[in-house]
Amino acid sequence: MSPYEQQRFDFLYEQHLTNLTLQGKRPATIDGYSRAVRRIVTHFDRCPDNLTQQELKQYFNALIKSHSWSTVKIDRNSIFVSWCIT
Repeated sequence: MSPYEQQRFDFLYEQHLTNLTLQGKRPATIDGYSRAVRRIVTHFDRCPDNLTQQELKQYFNALIKSHSWSTVKIDRNSIFVSWCIT
């Protein structure tokens, strides 16, 4: 990620954590959602809000093959529910 993109991600990530807290999510949920966001950012080396639906479908399809279904659901929720990507 470029320095600008990293700075943008850091800002959005802090908002993400604040939003989860304000939604009343439990600490374990916040931790799981945060880990999922970091995993997807590491995979694509970009902010999640710049990903296309096709990229996300491919990512989750690969994740299903390498992780448990509960991990896939947490990752999916972290992106679609708390990161507000549609």
